[in-house]
Amino acid sequence: MLVHGSAIRPVPAFARVDRRVLEDLESELGRDGPEARAELDRAFARFERTQPELAARFAAVLGDPLEETALALGYFLSIVVWLAFERSFGERLDEVDAAALEATLASVLVDEELHAARTRDPFEPGPLLDATQPGVSTFVREHVAVALAAKGVDRTGVERVNRAVVELTLALSYAVSPSGGSRVEAH
Repeated sequence: MLVHGSAIRPVPAFARVDRRVLEDLESELGRDGPEARAELDRAFARFERTQPELAARFAAVLGDPLEETALALGYFLSIVVWLAFERSFGERLDEVDAAALEATLASVLVDEELHAARTRDPFEPGPLLDATQPGVSTFVREHVAVALAAKGVDRTGVERVNRAVVELTLALSYAVSPSGGSRVEAH
């Protein structure tokens, strides 16, 4: 099923993250002090252990030369989005393997090509989440807007981070199993 001429598979309702989960995580991670920092460090370690393909993909994006605002945005959004999936779905969240990640990346690339065939406007991956993960979409869009409003920000870096967060979100969305069953594969 294509959504408005999109190559992106729809996300089942059972795999949608509630925005309140993201807001709660933002509040928790926004605290200062050694306890909050230790929790963040433990979360990064869990991310790398439970989602090695996604962690490696995001590390590659963040490993490219990025200015401070884009780098901070990337670390923040990647961990908050992943934690939101972990908190929302727990054991129902499967590991995203290399094949699943590649399929997600390919669908985003095809969506970009479809967009280019329809318009000369630059491709913006954020709207891909509007219909599939509206809570995540709004949360990410707000943080990207704040980053882009910062003086002297590298727009290209922020846009690369935004795209990577969209890819991360879609890959995690497809890795959620329905209650009491195995993951649904929709092609």
